[in-house]
Amino acid sequence: MSEIWRILVFFSVCILGFKPSFINAATDPQDAAALRNMYTSMNSPPQLTGWNANGDDPCGQSWKGVTCSGQRVTEIKLSDLGLSGSFGYQLQSLTSVTILDLSNNNLGGGMPYGIPPNLTRLNISHNQLQNQLDNMFDKLTSLSTLDLSFNSIQGNLPQSFSSLSSMNKMYLQNNQFTGTIDVLANLPLDVLNVENNRFTGWVPEQLKGIDLKSNGNSWRSGPAPPPPPGTNPASRNNRSHKGGNSDTSDGGGEGGKSSGIGGGGIAGIVISLLVVGGIIAFFLVKRRSRKASSDIEKIDNEPFAPLPSNDGQEMKSVQISSTLDTKTFDAPATINLRPPPIERHKSFDEDDFSKKPVVVKKTVTVPINVKAYSVADLQMATGSFSIENLVGEGSFGRIYRAQFDDGKVLAVNKIDSALFLGNQSSEDFTEVVSNISHLHHPNVTELVGYCSEHGQNLLVYEFHKNGSLHDYLHLSDEYSKPLIWNSRVKIALGAARALEYLHEVCSPSIVHKNVKSGNILLDAELNPHLSDCGLANFIPRAKEYLSSHVEVGFNAPEILMAGQYSVKSDVYSFGVIMLELLTGRKPFDSLRPRSEQSLVQWASPQLHDIDALSKMVDPALEGLYPVKSLSRFADVIALCIQAEPEFRPPMSEVVQALVLLVQRANMSKRTIGVDQGTSRRGDSQDLGD
Repeated sequence: MSEIWRILVFFSVCILGFKPSFINAATDPQDAAALRNMYTSMNSPPQLTGWNANGDDPCGQSWKGVTCSGQRVTEIKLSDLGLSGSFGYQLQSLTSVTILDLSNNNLGGGMPYGIPPNLTRLNISHNQLQNQLDNMFDKLTSLSTLDLSFNSIQGNLPQSFSSLSSMNKMYLQNNQFTGTIDVLANLPLDVLNVENNRFTGWVPEQLKGIDLKSNGNSWRSGPAPPPPPGTNPASRNNRSHKGGNSDTSDGGGEGGKSSGIGGGGIAGIVISLLVVGGIIAFFLVKRRSRKASSDIEKIDNEPFAPLPSNDGQEMKSVQISSTLDTKTFDAPATINLRPPPIERHKSFDEDDFSKKPVVVKKTVTVPINVKAYSVADLQMATGSFSIENLVGEGSFGRIYRAQFDDGKVLAVNKIDSALFLGNQSSEDFTEVVSNISHLHHPNVTELVGYCSEHGQNLLVYEFHKNGSLHDYLHLSDEYSKPLIWNSRVKIALGAARALEYLHEVCSPSIVHKNVKSGNILLDAELNPHLSDCGLANFIPRAKEYLSSHVEVGFNAPEILMAGQYSVKSDVYSFGVIMLELLTGRKPFDSLRPRSEQSLVQWASPQLHDIDALSKMVDPALEGLYPVKSLSRFADVIALCIQAEPEFRPPMSEVVQALVLLVQRANMSKRTIGVDQGTSRRGDSQDLGD
């Protein structure tokens, strides 16, 4: 027996306790990758001691602010460090992190694409967040404390807030939130601060018994409207926090022994009455239709759906009938009701629809050069839209790398679902696809296909392996070398030609509305391709969406002041991109001294001073540029970024000026004959102009 016990103990140790030594030597690879991405997204700040863009062991190397348990990262606390940039987009792979504190920094943009799913505390207060919150909180059921205060977050609270079933403390004060706070009504909150926002409506009754701070909003005066009839009282207040007013309980114990008829009993009675009423109404309608059928002509070949009743029941899918002076409605095959005989001479819309608009279905055909993909196809190609295949975020959704069975690699833009709402969403999206499919230019990213299934809208584009110009300039890695002058002028020219095509070739002209270096993609030869072309024009809610996803530094003054987009506002944004190419700086950089944070404000006064100009040039160029070419490049920038739209040149003139620069740059003896640029993915090759 003792021998058997020894064997059992041995196997138990092997199964439960044995850990190879190499496991303890390094952090979980996914955690390490997420922190590396976070580090580069925050502009590789030197104050994060121990952090490294190539490091693989944050736990073993004691990265600042990182706490681990074994191989897994469990806490990230990086408050008050002057961090800038963004959060990165791999945080959701940090499945063991329970505390994330990035408060009191200068982080901008929006919330991370994915949040660690098992967080209990999240604090990103006192930053510069601006975008609307995405509907991404439905899985954060362990989150008990959320602090988003003192940012500039816009828009309504996301519906997924209602899933925060462990939420005790929420701080949303000093933002620009709008709409109501009804989505918070049934959370188990003890503390809620929503001061100094733009909330409207009423404060829900359920929140009035907690530690609530709500000043500085536009609340409605007077009593709140009553809840809808038949609403279960238990669902209106399901909080069980300390000190809360919990009147009844559906569960066992003394709390469930309340007198009278409970919410469930009332709901049962209401449902029973509705069922009985429905049965009576069915027989009355059947009897009446039998009586009417004996007095009318036989029109069995023309089926009709039931006429709308007084309760406002909506009709679906309207089509125009050419055989009768009526509207023909799609209906189940078993329903064949006939119109009343007395009003045979009238069309239905004369009395029943006189006050209701009749919506005619749009018929939109997608050209045959665009392929229709299924959701299953795209899930297979993107690994179910995995984090590993997420390459960034476009203006209207996340971008994934998709590799198909035939070896082809494409980019899939998963359009934000908030952009297409309502009954016509599928038709609207098909129309967008049809319009974009007509855009063809060597410097415009080509639409290859689309997918519209199960409420998902996706666009499939050609893939450009060198990523965006923004990343190439500002997130350089070991595989890429600085862009030489020839390449910078060539990229500016290609992007200018794309805008010239949209503004002056397309009819009617297309205003891009979101021209930025992040939307200029570079192929293997560093040729530029402007992405997201047409989306802001053809997506119905695009302007509203863009206003809540502003990227600081690119927008013309007239957009910031009045939201006025035009071809001239595109020209201004293009001038900002040229400034990025010239200086290597970001359009807005909170890490720099205040006078240098805005690239346009800092650079504008120096563009015509040749001495100051030479000091502004990207140090990565190491002085290898023709001085005259540099000066002419700066002259074009100065024209494009003028404050008054009417003084900015059309893109055709910008193209002409840059063509001359390319010719002169190619002839210059001070530039290197072969481009130093290489593929950011490690596939190096010589690239010529």
